[in-house]
Order: sequence, then C-alpha cells, then structure tokens
Amino acid sequence: MTKPLKFLIAESEPPEARDKRRASVGRSSGETYQAVLRHIAPTAELARITPADGAVDRPALDALQAADAIFLTGSPLHLYDDTTEGRRVVEFMRAVFDSGTPAFGSCAGLQIATVAAGGSVRPMEPRREAGFARRLYLTGEGAGHPLMNGRPPVFDAPAIHTDEVSCLPEGSVLLCTNATTSVQAAEIRCGQGLFWGVQYHPEISLFEVAAALRRQADDLIEHGLAADETGVAAHAALIEALDEAPDRLDLAWRLGVDSEIIVPERRTREIRNFVERLVLPTQSHRGRA
Repeated sequence: MTKPLKFLIAESEPPEARDKRRASVGRSSGETYQAVLRHIAPTAELARITPADGAVDRPALDALQAADAIFLTGSPLHLYDDTTEGRRVVEFMRAVFDSGTPAFGSCAGLQIATVAAGGSVRPMEPRREAGFARRLYLTGEGAGHPLMNGRPPVFDAPAIHTDEVSCLPEGSVLLCTNATTSVQAAEIRCGQGLFWGVQYHPEISLFEVAAALRRQADDLIEHGLAADETGVAAHAALIEALDEAPDRLDLAWRLGVDSEIIVPERRTREIRNFVERLVLPTQSHRGRA
C-alpha cells in the first residue's frame, strides 16, 4: 500500500513578516500553502519549518530527507542584500537540491532556488506587478511542460513583487514570461535536485490579493499605481468583493479577470501539476512506496 505523501513547507518569511501577514489575513504564507495542499492532496502529511529563523539544523535536515516534496513560500527578503536571513534560506535550498527532493516555489521561492543554483536576482526598479500579473504567455518549452499543463497560451495570475530573477542558472528552462517580468515560470536543475517555480502566486486567494495590496499601499502610491490610499483601498475592495461573490460578472469585468484567477482549481493549477506530474511519479523512487 502506498504511504501518504509527506510535504514539507519552508516558510522563507522572517518572523516579523509572518506576524504582519497573520494580522492581515489570518495566516502566514506557509499556512496558506497548507490550506491549498489540504485541498489538492487531502491525505498528505504536512509540516512547516522556518529556515529564515535559524541555521539549517539536524531536525530540519531530517524532515527534508523524509519529505516527498518541498514547497517554498513567498517572502519580503531581498536576496541581493547580504543578510543573515537571506543566507539561511539559500543554504536551505542548496540542501534541498543536494537531497534530490522535488521542490516547488512561488515568488521569492523561485528567486531563492535561482540564487541557490547560481543565478541572480535584482530589484524591479520602477516596474511593479501588483494584484495580478497580466498577459503571461508560455514559451515554446513551456507549452509542452507538465508544470504548465492546462494553462491557456496567455493568462493572468495573482502577483505582487518588487524583485525578479535577472539571470536563470545554467541549464534552466524558461517556461513563461510577460512584458513586465521576463522570468515568470521556470524549471531549475541543480545537482540531484529539480525545482519547478513561478514568480506569481497560484496559492493565494483573491482575499489575500486584496490584503497584500493594502499592506503595500505606500509602495503602490510611490510607483504611481494609485494616487492615494483611498485608491488602493477602493481597488482592494473590488477584489475582496469578487472573492466573496465569484459569480459576479460585473466585478470580473471591472477587474479584467477570468476563470484562470477566479476559480480556485484553475488558479492553483501549477501546484496541482507539480504534485500530480512530478511528485507522485517519483514517490516510489524515493523509497516511500
């Protein structure tokens, strides 16, 4: 009999960021991943660790070795800054690659895997993707890649970030891009490890999108996306209203979004694809059958 999958969620947020997010939406980034994974794989055993909080210790390494898959969350860390927290999460990701455990990450998760494998990250400067990444399109390789299975050739996705991948590691495959951020999805191989990741946030709900805009209102105003806090609040209120009533076509029309964002099963597609098309087929190879 096949044993339950074991998923390890690595929260790359430092403690203060987790507390701020919990105050805003009631859960940390790792707890958001837990909620999504409970829906996608109800029988899976879920555990969370916080590598940004301390050095990668023996319990964390043991949990890594026992896991069938690793999930890396978003984070406000800037990996081009030399910080203790940044070094810790990159060190953890290198341990993930060394273990050969399949890994998935969104937003900062993609950036962490990039840096750990020898690539680079940079600030977006005046550009921003806030709320939704628009007109994402699959590359030639992405159109046939299992991570992107079921996505249309062009789509939108929840996103909010101020940093981006500037150079993918050698041997990586660019899967998705758009006019704002060149690396929107990628496959990264390093040593024995394989990582699938996206710059956008398939794991977050529309409620969480609205809350993220409110948390980053000052940055949005500074970069000209809103005139003032009232403008941010009004836009966030529309998104939150659509979360509460996803069948309201008038709100979808005003926000310019469709089922790729509104319907949870479509919004979270990359996470489901990772589990079904990479983790499950390799489970027995990792001695967990």
